[in-house]
Amino acid sequence: MMKDALFGGVNAAVLTPMKPDLAPDLDRLARRCAHLFSHGCDNIGVLGTTGEANSFGMSERLAILEGLIERGVPAERLMPGTGTTAITDSVLLTRRAAELGCRGALMLPPFYYKNPTDDGLFAYFSEVINRVGGDIRIYLYNFPQQSAVPFSLKLIGRMLNAFPGIVKGVKDSSGSFENSSAMVKEFASEGFEVYVGYDNGLLDILKLGGAGCITAAANVTSAVNALVVKHWNEPKGAEAQRLLSAFRTVLTTAPTIPALRALVARAENDPAWLTMRPPHLAMSPEASAKFLAAWDAAGADLSQAA
Repeated sequence: MMKDALFGGVNAAVLTPMKPDLAPDLDRLARRCAHLFSHGCDNIGVLGTTGEANSFGMSERLAILEGLIERGVPAERLMPGTGTTAITDSVLLTRRAAELGCRGALMLPPFYYKNPTDDGLFAYFSEVINRVGGDIRIYLYNFPQQSAVPFSLKLIGRMLNAFPGIVKGVKDSSGSFENSSAMVKEFASEGFEVYVGYDNGLLDILKLGGAGCITAAANVTSAVNALVVKHWNEPKGAEAQRLLSAFRTVLTTAPTIPALRALVARAENDPAWLTMRPPHLAMSPEASAKFLAAWDAAGADLSQAA
């Protein structure tokens, strides 16, 4: 396991609770962050895919980040998603995160125009980094299934050479351990932090020298993720990983965001968590009951893991 990683360990890609009018519910979100910190999370990824960031406008994203910090969530333990399709918006969000005291920001590539060249992506990130300055570390968000714009090893190496100490790591949600492990083997010796975005790869990436995870499932499995990290080189860690992988398998049988919301709503006895912005919709009562039964059958101890 990589030592002294800036966001090392367990990072939950937190859901964003919403009010009936679909506005972000910052009080609920701050309480959920506190809960996650007390249940194994080292840090929290806010404004990510699971948090439905791309369903929020720029002013809303800024308000979410500022509102969490105003409510006592430590800025240094937040990794906000700041990558957008527009250079100016990415600069605005990333610069504000730095001003608020965030140590790192997770950046999607510009994902609207498909098949960009590595030269084009390098130019985009160079522009953002140079405009923001060096007060915040940049983490690349590799999620090709969603963005359709992958980060090649060649591009990562080029950015590390151009911006040493600034381009600090990656969240690899490719689902390919071969890809994640190649990133560790190529760049971990340079202090590049590799986080898996898929829980079933957590133990193996730690054994290889990766930094940890940034995952959706950690919204409800953070205590189990934490056991894997704490005992990564012991049998107890392998046992926790088997449970974590079982949870992840069940989660993949349903739409991720509605399924996680169903789990949190049940754990907190709070149906407000079922509210989400279209195009996401809550699962039907029948689908929800089937999913929750499968989750329970996988061995979920919701009193501990939720």
